[in-house]
Parts: sequence; C-alpha cells; structure tokens
Amino acid sequence: MSILWSLQLRREAASVPFARRLLLGAMETAGVDPDICYDLSVALSEACANAVEHGGHGAGATADYQITAYMDGERCRIEVSDSGPGFGEGAARRVVPDPGAEAESGRGLMLIRKLADHVRVENLPGAGGAVVSFDKLLKWRENAPLTAV
Repeated sequence: MSILWSLQLRREAASVPFARRLLLGAMETAGVDPDICYDLSVALSEACANAVEHGGHGAGATADYQITAYMDGERCRIEVSDSGPGFGEGAARRVVPDPGAEAESGRGLMLIRKLADHVRVENLPGAGGAVVSFDKLLKWRENAPLTAV
C-alpha cells in the first residue's frame, strides 16, 4: 500500500493546521498507530510553521510553500520546502541546541529531530529556499484497513 500527496499552500498560519489535519486523516484512515500519527503530525506542524515564518524573505521568495508526504507501507516520508533564504552554512550537520525554557522560538528543528527517525535539512540550489525532510517507520493498528504488505 502506498499513499502520496502533495500540496502547495500559502505561507499563512491557517495552512499549518490544515496540513496537519490532512496528514492525520490519511494516516488514521489507513490504520497507522496513533502514537506514530501524533509524532508525524507534530513534526509536520513544526516544519510548516518554519516555512510560514522564514520561507518568504529574500530575493526570489514566493508566497507559497510545498509539502509532499509519502507512505509506502513501512515508512512515511515528509518533505516541506519553501523559497526563502535557506539555512545557514552547515545546517544539515549541525546539532540544534536546546533553546531553553524561556525562548519564544527555536524549538522546531530540535522537536522534528526528536520525533522522526531521520531528518535532513538542506538549501535548495539555484534560486534559493530550504527543504526539511523527515521520515519515520510506521506501526499499524491491529486490523488496520490498509496494512503494510
């Protein structure tokens, strides 16, 4: 069983819960374990919030960002990309420090790294932008309507 969906959304705060509910609905309907659904939906929310906040500043930036999600039976892979200035040098290899309890921002990538199995952060070549991609092994509910083959 495979599910693939792709969205292009406006960089507006209202797009974040929309994307989260779409992912949750697809995973819950397929029969993915609720804990996995929750982890991936929170990680997606964080990646979308980053794209909304940081993905539209600089030359060539657009008012949109893209999400692609793919469930292949054993794994779910999610990618969020924008056209903003991208990440600083070495962002893909850098360990994101804990911003501290009093910080008002800076927890998104750290949280994604804790919730997903693999995380990749990179800049898009050419016109710019950033991509946050992450994946997680899926667990299925007993008697799930769409189970891994």
